Amino acid sequence: MGTGLTPEERELRSLLGEAKVVAVVGISSKPLRPSHEVASYLQQHGYRIVPVNPNEEEVLGEQVYASLLDIPKKVHVDVVDVFRRAEHTPDVARDAVAIGARLLWLQEGIVSEEAARIAAEGGLEVIMGVCIMKVRERLMARGGS
Repeated sequence: MGTGLTPEERELRSLLGEAKVVAVVGISSKPLRPSHEVASYLQQHGYRIVPVNPNEEEVLGEQVYASLLDIPKKVHVDVVDVFRRAEHTPDVARDAVAIGARLLWLQEGIVSEEAARIAAEGGLEVIMGVCIMKVRERLMARGGS
């Protein structure tokens, strides 16, 4: 009996299932901001979040880092989830490659072909323009877990 998922959805579901650590770039400490809501959701579903924002110190009980490159080397980031305007994403993509992330995820409304190219050339999977929380909910519901 099939899961009702396309091959691409199954691969994405697998990636999200294997991921343990999500760096949330552009996170806000304000609870009503989408970045805060999504990071909180990820935390509640067993992911360790690593907040990244040079203007914050602590979010959701986690120390915030100024950039991806400031995250300690012992912390292996699987997914870089980006809440920044598209023009800032190529630099984020370069940093995601530099830290050895597996997946660059640009949130709803964020699309950058340049960032996607940089990440893909660096060996990362790339998702753009959709919300990680909504996609995870849909994939897990349709996938039966």
